[in-house]
Amino acid sequence: MSENLLIHEEHGILRLTIDRQARMNAIDLDTMSELGETITAAQTRPEVRVIVLTGAGKAFCTGADLAAAAAAGGNEAAPETVMDRANDLVRAIVDSPLPVIAQVNGPAAGVGASIALAADLIYAVDTAYLLLPFTSIGLMPDGGATAVVAAAMGRVRAAELALLGARLPAAEAAAAGLITRSLPAEELSAQVDAAAAQLAAGPRRALQLTKAAINAATLAHLDDALAREKTGQVELLTAADFLEGMTAMLTRRAPNFDGAVRPIAHPAK
Repeated sequence: MSENLLIHEEHGILRLTIDRQARMNAIDLDTMSELGETITAAQTRPEVRVIVLTGAGKAFCTGADLAAAAAAGGNEAAPETVMDRANDLVRAIVDSPLPVIAQVNGPAAGVGASIALAADLIYAVDTAYLLLPFTSIGLMPDGGATAVVAAAMGRVRAAELALLGARLPAAEAAAAGLITRSLPAEELSAQVDAAAAQLAAGPRRALQLTKAAINAATLAHLDDALAREKTGQVELLTAADFLEGMTAMLTRRAPNFDGAVRPIAHPAK
């Protein structure tokens, strides 16, 4: 197990905490894989009845650790690998027969928002927010966000979040039906604990079939969305606009997108 994922199990509740506080819990590929594998493995263990996902410190998860990937130079993973890891994690959450609760203790951005929104119950501290900042660096939403957000909020609100990268405070997300509830900091843990305890004591098979039925009715096209996102994101991750967006973000300046769609030009060797 990596040091970036804290695992605690008690009374049928499996708590998984992303712990990369120096990076505001921006998630790397190894942690993404470990998280998905742990969620998938839990379904084979009868003593586990519910899963809680959260982040350590002040953030839930602020997305993929792009800064670390940029620092890796030519050693970063292929775009297809990055997308497969993210998609596998989202599918693990959605497909798990166990109820999954997201305890959003702070900002959930990028794929971090996608991870939170894939859960069945989503409780957020009232100071948290959701953010899909992908277009600001030349990318598109991924992790199933194009399907999950639209299913919950409708097309035009989803477009506002995705196209404009508008920050959505937790209270507004709850009012729009995107998350279960927004709560004061002093009430968040108690609410999550109460919901997890109720689910852990509930009828496992009935909860499984209920979750599956709701997801079939609302997320029947999730696989198609994940496939479209992968195709689009692989193209964008190898395009010049992404290089410009990343450079601008890392140097804290406004990006200059010229609208051209072309591969990143690498120096001749």
